Amino acid sequence: MIELLLFLGIVVSLFVGFNIGGATTGPAFGPAVGSNAISKTGAAVLMSGFFFIGAWTIGRRVVATLGEELITDTGVFTIETSIVVLFFIGGALFVGNYFGVPASTSMTAVGAIAGLGVATGELDWAVMGEIAVWWIVAPIVGFWVSGMIGRYLYPRINRWVAIDNTPGTLIEIDRSGTLPSVSMGPNTTQRELYGGIVVIAIGSLMAFSSGTSNIANAIAPLVGAGVDMNMMIILGGIAVAVGAFTIARRTLDTLGSDITDLPLTAAIIVAIVSSAIVTGLSAIGIPASFVIIATMSIVGLGWGRATRPATIPDVVHGERTEGVSVGALAAEEPGDELPAIGEEDPEDIPSAADLFDPSTTGRVVVMQNVVPLLSTVGAYATFTILFTFL
Repeated sequence: MIELLLFLGIVVSLFVGFNIGGATTGPAFGPAVGSNAISKTGAAVLMSGFFFIGAWTIGRRVVATLGEELITDTGVFTIETSIVVLFFIGGALFVGNYFGVPASTSMTAVGAIAGLGVATGELDWAVMGEIAVWWIVAPIVGFWVSGMIGRYLYPRINRWVAIDNTPGTLIEIDRSGTLPSVSMGPNTTQRELYGGIVVIAIGSLMAFSSGTSNIANAIAPLVGAGVDMNMMIILGGIAVAVGAFTIARRTLDTLGSDITDLPLTAAIIVAIVSSAIVTGLSAIGIPASFVIIATMSIVGLGWGRATRPATIPDVVHGERTEGVSVGALAAEEPGDELPAIGEEDPEDIPSAADLFDPSTTGRVVVMQNVVPLLSTVGAYATFTILFTFL
């Protein structure tokens, strides 16, 4: 009977890993796919490999936090309770993936485990509080860091990188010969190629960061119940790879093209800021909300770029500046000299909010709150009933 329950627990864990692969590939490689720097298949390959590396190394610390520290009495984690927790994590994430929305896997997993802890009276509120504080602080940090880069550094970085998207694929692969050959796309410029390589490399770093934080969401309950961590990391990595090759195609469409037409320069900045924050939090054992941090970084970068026509005194005295929108990320920097803060013509910055599609963005915001709520409330209600009547 124990063997059958363990098998069932592993199957549910793999289901969670599958959905994590679907939910996290979009934030990591959505900008690269959306800018035609890499195909969806190539994104899945890189996601699978770098996710596993992150999970095998730093990810162990987050597994320990969720599997051993969030619940004061680890005896609460039995095979049976782990199956229920994983069921709600996987089920809630599946809802998000079904609608093509990459929900926060960390918030969903922590919510389900917290539901168990509250129902049994074994939740460590100090650990939960620390996680919750970082969930609030990290997106704010991402917004303001990206905002300052957008306001003070983005035009200069854009000049250095000078990445412009051209029609067609970044590279072409010729498989007609004995060995495949790789060449630049028909319209690809050398600068665009270098920029594409950079954004793919940073996407790989984001996949590594995702592995450090999100592997725990699939395996921590079973590890807390005594299952070998190394075995579960390997199995979880395989499940994530399956999700990256299949259901992730929907979230790649959402983050790669439906929400935003993100220039490669902006994608590089957002990737660096987001991956740095997520990896740093994972190193101290905090499961970070990768999706929310990346989204707030994009918004912050666009906000900062769009405020360049206004000086600080203008803002303090309440003078309005026309043309401020997140569509500013697509603005070009004409001429040889960069205009100073407050001297840039607002007309040079697009007034239409072309960066975000309102309907898609609204759907993402709603589902990012609904999915963790489903996991938390479902787990709490279920365990309350089970521990009351059994």
